[in-house]
Amino acid sequence: MSISGNDILLYEKKDRIVTMTLNRPEVMNALNREMFDRLAEAWEKFAADDDASVAIVTGAGDKAFSAGADLATDVNEVIRNTPKIRLFFMQCWKPIIAAINGYAIAGGWMLAQKCDIRIAAEHAEMGIAESRWNLSAGWVCSLTRQIGLGHALEIVLWGDRRISAQRGYEIGWINRVVPKEKLMDEAMSWAQRIVEMGPQSVRNLKQILYQGFYLPESVFLPFAFGLENNLIGMEDTAEGPRAFLEKRKPIYRNR
Repeated sequence: MSISGNDILLYEKKDRIVTMTLNRPEVMNALNREMFDRLAEAWEKFAADDDASVAIVTGAGDKAFSAGADLATDVNEVIRNTPKIRLFFMQCWKPIIAAINGYAIAGGWMLAQKCDIRIAAEHAEMGIAESRWNLSAGWVCSLTRQIGLGHALEIVLWGDRRISAQRGYEIGWINRVVPKEKLMDEAMSWAQRIVEMGPQSVRNLKQILYQGFYLPESVFLPFAFGLENNLIGMEDTAEGPRAFLEKRKPIYRNR
């Protein structure tokens, strides 16, 4: 179904898995102000839904995940709206998977970069084109933590030159490369696997990994150990070991 009755962003939920599809294939799923607004609504809906455990983000068609900012609109408006998306990713600890079905350029790269897992179709190409057009890309500050300084410099200083999905896999930015006809099946299989895990444990571990990456261990360890305490007394915390002993899949209720 669509968010707020607008079909430029499709939002579907099935079996605790949300799929968000950028739906502007005629302009390679480019990002304009309206798309940023719809994405912000979708993120809030996903974060607040206790029955939604994981999200998949993709683009309509097989040509583009997103070609970035819609340069036919007011670019300054797009720049001003970008923080809406960045802030969401900093505040949501549910896992998010990018299914990169084609070009992921500039803001399209940014959207995929903010996801936790990136699965790409074999034909996908990716790049950060901002320097070519004298545009802002403050969000690249965290890219060095994903692929290292050398690779990050290579990509941002290349401008609109793109890397292949295989190259993205080789530098550690892409988790899996698959034929385009298998992309959504692969993304869904990852999501279904995550759904089988303990929901609160998954969120805790994502938060520990992200926040721990930016802080010294001596500072972060007390917080991480404190965060683990929110599992104490949960029904799911009793269910996990019980299912292990009974040699069956656990049935988690996020309680």
